[in-house]
Amino acid sequence: MKSIQKVIVQLLFFGIGFSSLAQNAKLRGIILDENKQAVAHVSVACGSVGTQSNLNGFYELSIPSNKKVTVVFSHVALKTSSIVLFLKSNENFEFNPVMNTRQEQMGEVVVTAKNNKRIQGITSITPEVLRKIPGANAGVENILKTLAGVNSNSELSTQYAVRGGNYDENLVYVNEIEVYRPFLIRSGQQEGLSFTNTDLVQNVDFSAGGFQAKYGDKLSSVLDITYRKPTDFGANFEGSFLGGSMAFDAVSKDKKWSAVTGVRYRNNSLLVKSQETQTNYTPTFADIQTNINYQASAKWQWSFLGNISKNNYQYQPLTRQTNFGTLDQPMALLVYYEGQEKDQYATYFGAVKTTFKPNESFNLKFISSLYHTTEQENFDILAQYRLGEVDANVASETYGKVSYTQGIGSQLNHARNNLDALIANIELKGFHDWKKSQLDWGVKYTRESIRDRVVEWEVIDSAGFSIPPPIVLPQKNEPYSVYTGPLVPYQNVRATNFTTINRFSGFVQWNSKSTIGATKVWYNAGLRFHNWEVLGTDELGKSQFVWSPRAQISIQPNWEKDMVFRLSSGLYFQPPFYRELRGTDSTVQPNVKAQQSVHLVLANDYNFKMWNRPFKLLSELYYKSMSDVNTYTIDNVRIRYAANNLAKAYAQGFDIRLNGEFVSGTESWFSFGYLKTEENSENKGYIARPTDQLLKFGLLFQDYMPTIPSMKVYLNLVYNTGLPGGSPSYADPYLYQNRLRDYRRADVGFSKILIDNKNNSIKNNWLGNFKELAVGVELFNLFNNQNAITNTWVRDVYSKNQYAIPNYMTTRVFNIKLTGKL
Repeated sequence: MKSIQKVIVQLLFFGIGFSSLAQNAKLRGIILDENKQAVAHVSVACGSVGTQSNLNGFYELSIPSNKKVTVVFSHVALKTSSIVLFLKSNENFEFNPVMNTRQEQMGEVVVTAKNNKRIQGITSITPEVLRKIPGANAGVENILKTLAGVNSNSELSTQYAVRGGNYDENLVYVNEIEVYRPFLIRSGQQEGLSFTNTDLVQNVDFSAGGFQAKYGDKLSSVLDITYRKPTDFGANFEGSFLGGSMAFDAVSKDKKWSAVTGVRYRNNSLLVKSQETQTNYTPTFADIQTNINYQASAKWQWSFLGNISKNNYQYQPLTRQTNFGTLDQPMALLVYYEGQEKDQYATYFGAVKTTFKPNESFNLKFISSLYHTTEQENFDILAQYRLGEVDANVASETYGKVSYTQGIGSQLNHARNNLDALIANIELKGFHDWKKSQLDWGVKYTRESIRDRVVEWEVIDSAGFSIPPPIVLPQKNEPYSVYTGPLVPYQNVRATNFTTINRFSGFVQWNSKSTIGATKVWYNAGLRFHNWEVLGTDELGKSQFVWSPRAQISIQPNWEKDMVFRLSSGLYFQPPFYRELRGTDSTVQPNVKAQQSVHLVLANDYNFKMWNRPFKLLSELYYKSMSDVNTYTIDNVRIRYAANNLAKAYAQGFDIRLNGEFVSGTESWFSFGYLKTEENSENKGYIARPTDQLLKFGLLFQDYMPTIPSMKVYLNLVYNTGLPGGSPSYADPYLYQNRLRDYRRADVGFSKILIDNKNNSIKNNWLGNFKELAVGVELFNLFNNQNAITNTWVRDVYSKNQYAIPNYMTTRVFNIKLTGKL
């Protein structure tokens, strides 16, 4: 049993999720350098048996089974790496080592996963965790939300906020290529699929702050994803009540060509129909994604990343009843709807990347990408409401129904919004290695062309009297006096924008490693620049320029305890993207300045053993001082900016995460975070920002039954204290701030492995073709918590009262899932 546990630990560390059985076992894979490029002529030895990697970095070696063996990877220009394995007979184990000059991988691989990124302060997540942990929106973002500094209060959305930032302040890369989200999404249930396809993922790295200069110009975080290069033909699939996916691996005979392709389909009807609003809801979210690699020679490599995604969102609300109030005065809102919403979001993305590596110490990369999105929002929805007191008398025939009506009214929402955006990027990057130090550099040109038309209005009627917006005078006072002012929509936004933004950016970054006595020290210093100009508006936009210096130092003392201390600091700028240029009236303000933030992060990374199993305790203390802040409000997941740079802000807190094998052979973690973030607009004083989370607790737990190890259990639990939000859109936050209720969410999954690589005894029928086959049951929102994302504000002109009715999200939902691998 101990030997099996060791193998599982090793597999988790390298992000590989399978093993098998033999008299001899087979080890194979592709050897990569620190830039994820294939390395040729690497010596792979196990005792007296050895081989070499070919021009494509591919190797294959037969090793003894059923005993502990050491496999050594050596190259004249790279650090020697080794791994200790215990494989069963006939086992085909895939291992893709990363060999580099900046750090060593020596000894038995029995430390925690993600160890290779600890000096940079990067959290690594294995693909197996991404695919197995349950969630309403399972995938990378679902796992990120269990980390201490990452917050989200919507299970229907893949968007997240990090350490006081908002949804627009996070960088996302796939294979070093920046990816984008749709612009007009206003609610989580419209989002559909995340760009990242977890079936294609090889590695996930995440930094919550203090990141290096090689990453772009955002204020909060970096999510850096690498798709895998397959070494053999294969396929996997998943099907559930929420949709399905398939992924295919293909490799040419000469190993020069390889490709991974994924197709996904998603239907959120199961989740949305669990909400209080009864609807006719027919959404279709689908995409196809491929990553093609071509190894032209030992020095030249090409790749293509492509994605086509189409989201059709059709929503026809029927009725709604929301109970709220107190035990002494229970109340309810009843709404009857007419009309519907039809939205379409279509995105097309393609990127070509080529790498030229004339020698082991120098390489060049050229990346070009094109992103095109066409988005339409069309809705006319009339909501007629009745607000009243609920009969709380259990003996009454009308128990639970509205017995006394306090207010009636209606609300009509209309929109005809269209957006067409084309974003083109060209980038050149280089890397130089001088053994004791390394230099990274890059330059990039971006052109953003956006055509946008906004037509939105809302009319509110209460008891037959049209309610005007608060800014219109004279104020209405019916029925006590006659209103003589104009009848206008409660909200009315109309704008047409044709905007072009040209950007030039670049960076230079230096890395080095040294020793001070017996203490190891790593240094990183870098500088970014960004120049941009906004064209195509009535007001002439001026050219703007910013510099962004960043630095890190990591220290590993020669102590008996395995600890790394890290200090990161830098000046971070976020030049405005299109949404940040649009003011509250949706017109573009071309001279909005870049928001800036000073990051200071002090961290401790401690590896240790408990119960004779590996664990990691990571703690980070951080402070961010922000200026030229562009204040905003959040409605569901839609952000509306003031576009004026009239505020300053700060964010401070600490994150703690304990990661390890709480159950032998599985990876789990507990995380806790404290965050305080406030802003001061026009020197009015500091108030809470919309992402002022305060407290966060996350749990990701994996277990299995000792007597039935093929029965797995997965738990994903998140608790966030309530965010400021849900206030009326016109409310001045200095006069009125509302805080939503705490967000509590628990998702649990049970999986029964029917066939796996270790025990595939079914050979006589079609089931023998499967390498893995599992069936699972998932319970979303296990404890049926009522989480609110926003409030609906209902007025009564007679009582002059205004009521905040929570908009609750999904209740408990049951799902069945089937997964397989060929």
